[in-house]
Amino acid sequence: MAEPLKNLYNETFFKSLNTAMCQAYPAFDKTKFNALIFDENWEIKALKQRMRHITESLHQCLPDYKQAIPILKAASSQFSNTFTHMFFPEYAELYGLNEFDISMNALEHFTQYSSSEFAIRPFIIQDPDKTMQQMKIWATHKNEHVRRLASEGCRPRLPWAMQLPAFVQDPSPALEILEQLKHDESLYVRRSVANNLNDIAKDHPQLVCDIAKSWLGFDADTDWLVKHACRTLLKQAHPEVLALFGFIPAEHVQVQDFKVTPKVNWRGKVTFSVTLNSNEPLGKLRLEFAIDFIKANGKTARKVFKISESNIKETSKIIEKSFSFKPISTRKYYAGEHQLSLIINGQECARQSFLLTL
Repeated sequence: MAEPLKNLYNETFFKSLNTAMCQAYPAFDKTKFNALIFDENWEIKALKQRMRHITESLHQCLPDYKQAIPILKAASSQFSNTFTHMFFPEYAELYGLNEFDISMNALEHFTQYSSSEFAIRPFIIQDPDKTMQQMKIWATHKNEHVRRLASEGCRPRLPWAMQLPAFVQDPSPALEILEQLKHDESLYVRRSVANNLNDIAKDHPQLVCDIAKSWLGFDADTDWLVKHACRTLLKQAHPEVLALFGFIPAEHVQVQDFKVTPKVNWRGKVTFSVTLNSNEPLGKLRLEFAIDFIKANGKTARKVFKISESNIKETSKIIEKSFSFKPISTRKYYAGEHQLSLIINGQECARQSFLLTL
């Protein structure tokens, strides 16, 4: 079993952090800091709880906010870009909401060594107009990490972060920034733009469809961005988006010999196979399968998985695929009859049940 991520906050980690803090602030009391960190609840704290605990412990060992920020900026510069040091920007989130200019300068700095994508969000909620003006400035920054912050920080549904309810309802404040960054030289930034649009697509599918139509065809990099931004819409079989990428109804394809493992044990695999035939080349096909998972209440929830996407010149093709019921943290499995479906260019073409036993 993999080592829990929370254990990255280990003795070696705190030794390097203490060294950086003492260099930046010789009066830093590392004995007090270590005692605060390793309290009676340290072992049971989860990853984000440990991060917050580090932030709060630093606060007890530093002077007031205006004096603390230069110290933290100097210390943060000793580390490479990694999520483990996101307590630096979190410091501004927790203690600097009423010091806008100082905090914006700090987050611009911190994001170059960790990431300020979570910490910027309370500022957006508190003063969206002022903060988004700052984000527009960051969108032109020479550093790719700062430009990425301009996009990533205003994602309406950023995973593991607080949502931005106003942007879920109306994402227009973010669109100007995404427009600025859509041709960014950095894939790191363009991927963030795509992820932001994918967030928006969950609440405003037609808006993202229209944006995709207007952006597609500029160059290969932007085409990739648009495709990545539309991944949820493609899984949802949005007809205009499917057609935009050339996935029209595959009426010429015959589905034959669809076979699914009838019974699967927990931790085992369900395997299926199918033969696709046509009197002409199979052509451009987006192949997916869906499983309708049994939930705790007995109802089902569908999850779609991509198999392949290609232009098939042959007139026949055999597809074989499996899905593992090995436990994962993001999904819990329940015994009962499940359904497995084959999807071609957004259309369900075959379905068969199988029994999962625990």
